[in-house]
Amino acid sequence: MELLISWLVLTLAIWVTAEILPGVHVKSFGSTFAVAAIYGVLNVLIGWLLFTVFAIATLGLGLVFAFATRWVVNAILLTITDSISDTLKIDSFGWALGAAAMMSVIGTLGEMVIGRIF
Repeated sequence: MELLISWLVLTLAIWVTAEILPGVHVKSFGSTFAVAAIYGVLNVLIGWLLFTVFAIATLGLGLVFAFATRWVVNAILLTITDSISDTLKIDSFGWALGAAAMMSVIGTLGEMVIGRIF
């Protein structure tokens, strides 16, 4: 059940982000579910690997500034999702960084609201 709720919160975060940021485009609300699924699978499969590579490549500074490292990793994952999916279009890496930040805020707030309800 937690996985389904997290997927729905991520879907909502992607949809709101695409509605607010002009450089992020999703074909329809329905296609946002597929984008969230692809992004979630990529995050599970290679998100940790990218985080580890950044931590090693920055000689440990990536661990000290884990929030910034996670932010960049999420932007990279969004860019990969854009290249895999034909329903998501991100105009540049700068927009991917903005989208990653906004999705993190919306996702965190969504999880907090859901946590209080249940």
